[in-house]
Amino acid sequence: MKNKQIKKAITGGFAVGEAIRQINPDVMAVYPITPQTPIVEYFAQEVADGNAYTEIIPVESEHSAMSACIGSAAAGARSMTASSSQGIMYMMEMLPIASAMRLPIVMAVSTRAISGPLNIHGDHSDAMAMRDFGWIQLFAESVQEAYDNLIIGTKLAEKALLPVAPNMDGFITSHSVENVEIMTDQAVKEFVGEYQPTQTLFDFNEPKTFGAIALPESYFNFRKQVYDAMQEAESKFLEIVSDFEKISGRKYDLVESYQLDDAEKVIVAMGSTCGTIKATVDKLRGRGQKVGLLKIRLFRPWPVEAVYQALKDVEQVFVLDKNLSFGTSQVLAGNVEIALKRPINSVVYGLGGREISEEEVEKIFTGEVRSFLI
Repeated sequence: MKNKQIKKAITGGFAVGEAIRQINPDVMAVYPITPQTPIVEYFAQEVADGNAYTEIIPVESEHSAMSACIGSAAAGARSMTASSSQGIMYMMEMLPIASAMRLPIVMAVSTRAISGPLNIHGDHSDAMAMRDFGWIQLFAESVQEAYDNLIIGTKLAEKALLPVAPNMDGFITSHSVENVEIMTDQAVKEFVGEYQPTQTLFDFNEPKTFGAIALPESYFNFRKQVYDAMQEAESKFLEIVSDFEKISGRKYDLVESYQLDDAEKVIVAMGSTCGTIKATVDKLRGRGQKVGLLKIRLFRPWPVEAVYQALKDVEQVFVLDKNLSFGTSQVLAGNVEIALKRPINSVVYGLGGREISEEEVEKIFTGEVRSFLI
């Protein structure tokens, strides 16, 4: 049964901060970096005002932020942080440790270009850099989805026993004001539930070792366990979004198909750009062109079967990557090719926050743009 919700005009950063306040984690390790700073600013103010009771740890670096989350999560605390770009680069050493220890940490990410040269605007370079570290990754098109993904991601982390990074596009989503339906505090608390850690440092009846060295006889097994947990996370995600729909009225899936039923040309993309693509699809459909969009919501684990089923009958597939891989195929394009087992059209766009217009999306559909939208 759908719960009562309040409509607010709010930025993506504040919406994610509000979701964190409603969850009220035990620990939030904070270090500001553009464009995620509004998340921790909003939440820290809510804690100062007595609207949440989280232990905020103001650390001196992003490496320390993730280290603090690992320590607190291992001790049995529901732990969160937020970061972007160079902050994620700085904490990179700790990211695979969080997943290897099976700690359900949630890190809100406002995606941003990686230096150099220095750039504070939004692309997906930082999110792609951490894609193989055992973190579940969600992508939001809108402020509403950014709010919802933080809540869904928290429950998913604790069901899968893996860390989760809900991503939203830096500035375009994190700093844009949109209408959002905010659920009641009680509805959010009941949905995520009380945190019940399965293994903690403070279980003195059954003492355990965390983070010990693994020699060749055991290291492979540890990594395989993370792999298996990631594979199982897809079905857990589907269960969670089904439950979420019942209380919010908002239906989510691994991917979102837009005008795909008879589509001959389809763009595959993630994040805020999907809104621009939808508007272009509507315009071209009005001219009788059979075009569509496949939006990826759950990026890791990669939903191979869902992508295949959505695109198997499509004649032309164009994949948009908002990051640049050097000396190899692009990340999202390569993943789609794996799912389809046939060549696709790969286009890199939006690096360093460069905007993409409806006219440019139209040129991608017509084949006028190839490889790079510069």
